Amino acid sequence: MRSVAGVFVTGTDTGVGKTFVSVSLVKALVAYGLRVSVMKPIASGSERTPAGLRNADALALANAANIAVPYATTNPYCFEPAISPHIAAEEAQIVVDPAVIQDRFQALASNADFTLVEGAGGWYAPVSATGSMADLPRWLGLPVLLVVGLRLGCLNHTQLTKRAIEAAGIELAGWVANTIDPALQRSAENLATLARIMGREPLAIVPFAPQADCDVRCGEQMGRRLSLISF
Repeated sequence: MRSVAGVFVTGTDTGVGKTFVSVSLVKALVAYGLRVSVMKPIASGSERTPAGLRNADALALANAANIAVPYATTNPYCFEPAISPHIAAEEAQIVVDPAVIQDRFQALASNADFTLVEGAGGWYAPVSATGSMADLPRWLGLPVLLVVGLRLGCLNHTQLTKRAIEAAGIELAGWVANTIDPALQRSAENLATLARIMGREPLAIVPFAPQADCDVRCGEQMGRRLSLISF
């Protein structure tokens, strides 16, 4: 098993299953015996609770991990409205500070074998007037895992995202195909085209799963192909 500090999970768009894939991978790594920490640096679309604002994706990640930390470490920027993070931050009169995200990440990574960081929205989702999610893996020094939502339009979105990641000079660790539209026509042909676009086969093909439970088997497959799990 090679030593990998972590990965930044992004998607070809919002709603493509980043959290589903992330939780699957985290649970598989935990089952393998690794100490795994998680982070959702910026999240919008959260609920008010007695403990404060809580985001469902951040909570799902935290529940899958086996390193307990305060919620604010996992999700330092949590906004209530389900809108673009940069608009939510502006309305809350909060400036997203890279140093805060870096400090929380280092606190997590220092006690873990592996740290998974999940973005919000797609690659270029704005986080401020000048920054986007694309800045986060650079701030944290992480390779990228791309989640491709298998639906009409995914070929265009995948090619654009891949080119953007490469243009930023950030390592692309691999990609995962997530079947979010079981009615997609010519799915096999789409998968073959995606493999050609990406220049490699997917780490995993996640079947359509309307239920809430993640597929740990897919997480194991991802972990093996990322050389994090060996059997």
